[in-house]
Amino acid sequence: MLFMKGSYDAEAQSPADPERIWALLVDASSWPKWGTVDELMPERSSNVSDDGQDGVGAVRAFRTGRVVTSERIVELEPCRLFAYVDADNPYLRDYRAEIRLSPAAAGGTSIRWRGTYEVAFGVHLFMRPLMNRTMRRMVEGLARAA
Repeated sequence: MLFMKGSYDAEAQSPADPERIWALLVDASSWPKWGTVDELMPERSSNVSDDGQDGVGAVRAFRTGRVVTSERIVELEPCRLFAYVDADNPYLRDYRAEIRLSPAAAGGTSIRWRGTYEVAFGVHLFMRPLMNRTMRRMVEGLARAA
């Protein structure tokens, strides 16, 4: 099977400080409140913290509609970098995403969420615009929620 490379790069500004945004990122249970995922599935997740402080190695399973995907946290630099890879995804492979937080010139925080992935040829025709739209909604939701 032939695979195509894809990527997205979405940015948003939030009046909140990086600590508030960080708290939302490391707490998997908050993602359905501000993101495009419908629910966190604890029974399919592992090493998810009860106190909302997921660490490197945590695998967080999210359901969106009828699709369940899992992501493994691979890198954390508190209040600066949150990175994850796909642990189980029926549509993507070699997926890696990074969320970078930095002070905004006018105050608040600049959030940049970007990722790369591979997707089966043919599927890429609808997956690229879907990923771009979805991740734009994720970063904007995060900025608003903080």
